[in-house]
Amino acid sequence: MPLAAALADIVLKLPSARVICVGDVMLDRFVHGKVDRISPEAPIPIIHIKEEQSMLGGAGNVVRNLVALGASSAFMSVLGEDRAGSEVMTLLGSESSVENFIGVQPDRRTSVKTRFVAGSQQLLRADDETVAPLESYDADRLVEDVRSQIKTAGALVLSDYGKGVLDTGMAGILIRLGRETGVPVIVDPKGRDYTRYEGATLLTPNRKELAEASGMPADSDEEVVAACRRIIETCGVDNVLATRSQDGMTLVTQDGAVEHMSAEAREVFDVSGAGDTVVATLAAALAVGADLSSACRLSNLAAGVVVGRVGTAAVPRNDLLAAAHHLEVSASESKVVSLDEARELAGKWRRRGLRIGFTNGCFDLLHPGHISLLRQARQACDRLIIGLNSDASVSRLKGPTRPVQSEMARATVLASLASVDLVVLFGQDTPIDVIRTLLPDVLVKGADYTVDTVVGADLVQANGGRVVLAKLEDGFSTTATIARLSEKSSGE
Repeated sequence: MPLAAALADIVLKLPSARVICVGDVMLDRFVHGKVDRISPEAPIPIIHIKEEQSMLGGAGNVVRNLVALGASSAFMSVLGEDRAGSEVMTLLGSESSVENFIGVQPDRRTSVKTRFVAGSQQLLRADDETVAPLESYDADRLVEDVRSQIKTAGALVLSDYGKGVLDTGMAGILIRLGRETGVPVIVDPKGRDYTRYEGATLLTPNRKELAEASGMPADSDEEVVAACRRIIETCGVDNVLATRSQDGMTLVTQDGAVEHMSAEAREVFDVSGAGDTVVATLAAALAVGADLSSACRLSNLAAGVVVGRVGTAAVPRNDLLAAAHHLEVSASESKVVSLDEARELAGKWRRRGLRIGFTNGCFDLLHPGHISLLRQARQACDRLIIGLNSDASVSRLKGPTRPVQSEMARATVLASLASVDLVVLFGQDTPIDVIRTLLPDVLVKGADYTVDTVVGADLVQANGGRVVLAKLEDGFSTTATIARLSEKSSGE
């Protein structure tokens, strides 16, 4: 299944996910206003407040993202007995898919982050909080709550913001619970000592955190991979997913596999909370049975959506599904290459022992006859390259009313097919120059041709290749389809 379709399939399954989230909850406050002058008292901007809003932050933002994805969750954390804590409980209480197991400590201040924003620019952040480990009673209660819920969960998230909920061995206790029950444990880590997360399925540090925890540089691809491997070797975790901002993500696994994922963001307005989106999407995907690579790629896609929004945003499931669709179109467009690029790729494939196939046509209105031809062509080779007539070429061959669809529209549709590996446009009446350049191992045309009349057959055979004449599906023709449409239109 193509990657985009596989990711879309995971997104459709997310409502069946159930995830436990444990960590430091906080209240994110946003004060929006306008700045039009500098203070006479100091070189600082004066913001005229227009609007204020509050939302769940920290581990609470992981839960917000799980809700947006359609997943259900059990949330374990501790609050202070204060106004901010009441606001957090009100926000959590409005989400029917979240089961709350929240402790309250009277002498604890609920963590509040207040951000002052003018336009799309964040000017200042002010924090008010208590940073301290849990009281023993609350720690024992939290462990028992997790123990009571974990057998019905598909993943366990530890969202560590360094405020104390996961201190004093708590992270290790919960990771062992996950191990015992076979539930994957995803940790958004904090601090320099990652040995406290020993046994975790996956850690998700950003570039800065990775460098600090490994004691190694983490700028280039090679440095990131080396730092991830250091964490795996010294901290006893299974896998590391390094989030790298504009450079995307890198997954390094315990068995040595490395996967670099390019950033999917088209515009970046605010990276606040993007890590929470990554963790939530990862956990929900693993909870519905996705493999680790696909879960990471889906979380990369979700991160690309969320950084295009201001504030600690969550990604609705429909938006993620739309992003997967866009990825499918982008992937299709990336298969449309120049002849030089096709020659280079074909050379790489041959060096791997793969057979290169080629067929060509106008493919103006794709019909079942085309699909059958392409399927047969792909069955005869390992990689299939399509030579596609340009618009000018089609007009010369078919007349001034053709093509119906532009060359890029036709190329994109062809490239979206799983049977097609590359599409090369050519402007001549025949693909002889393309065939001469690529020298395919297999040349495919319809059975309405004979081997002697197939353009380029002599070149391919002289190079040791073969010609395949594909069986045609009766009753399908682009010209006939257009004629029928014209008849219907004139009869209306």
